[in-house]
Amino acid sequence: MSIRDIGLALLVILIWGINFVVIKIGLHNFSPFLLAGLRFTFVAFPACLVIARPKVPLHLLAAYGMSISFLQFSLLFLALKLGMPAGLASLLLQSQAFFTLLFGAICLGEKIQPHHILGLIIAIVGMLCLAQTSISSTLPSGMSLFTLLLTLGAALSWGIGNIINKIILQRYRVEPLRLVVWSAFIPVLPFFACAWIVDGKEAIWHSLEHINGFDMLTIFYLAILCTVVGYAIWGSLLGKYPTPTVAPLTLLVPVVGLLSATFFLDESLSYPQMLSVVLIIFGLVINSFAPRLISYLRFAKR
Repeated sequence: MSIRDIGLALLVILIWGINFVVIKIGLHNFSPFLLAGLRFTFVAFPACLVIARPKVPLHLLAAYGMSISFLQFSLLFLALKLGMPAGLASLLLQSQAFFTLLFGAICLGEKIQPHHILGLIIAIVGMLCLAQTSISSTLPSGMSLFTLLLTLGAALSWGIGNIINKIILQRYRVEPLRLVVWSAFIPVLPFFACAWIVDGKEAIWHSLEHINGFDMLTIFYLAILCTVVGYAIWGSLLGKYPTPTVAPLTLLVPVVGLLSATFFLDESLSYPQMLSVVLIIFGLVINSFAPRLISYLRFAKR
């Protein structure tokens, strides 16, 4: 990769890593469903005025929008609202890589390699250790087993969305940014409907009436920087370089997420949680880098 493209990739990683802190802060003034609804409203509009609609059947567009947008972010935002630390959420959400592998094997007939299985086992051990530590209600992080399951549910939804995304791109060869923008229309109504049912119209109007400049910056960050700009740059990099070169860089997102949560939110991990985090990261690294590491070691022996 060129120096310019490395810089762009690191910019996206920085944006996506801090995203979890921004969500956590935004949930102080908005309910999870309302914040998500506002985010995707501004992803879809006004971008739809300058980006053409992708030629994709409505049922596939709806399936993509409901899985990767509505289900993923309703579960993630709810988990963060109920106490899931932003740093840990950024890490646990990367388990989508394993869900994508499993669904790819089931739905698309893709092969799962031995290093995928090894990485999955190590990551599962780490998640089980994390679940064990989360059972205690006295943890300083405020995490619970319920919020852990909500976050994993968000990762599961992301994995399902990835498979639908693969099907769409393989069959219709659309630009990823078009898909992101126009699929954003799909979850808007469900998000606002859930906010109406769960929070009530009084709470919604109160949040909207008392919106301030900082709240608008939060929505701008989530909608424009994190979604539109982030996916536009990332899509261009994926189109320019092989996927194995670009995709593993997302492993840096939870690193930024954990560091930014520590710096901005003063989140901390207990020693058992730190060990769990190390195991999960190790499993993700094996899943993504094992073949290249083995090739490098074989080359070094020659």
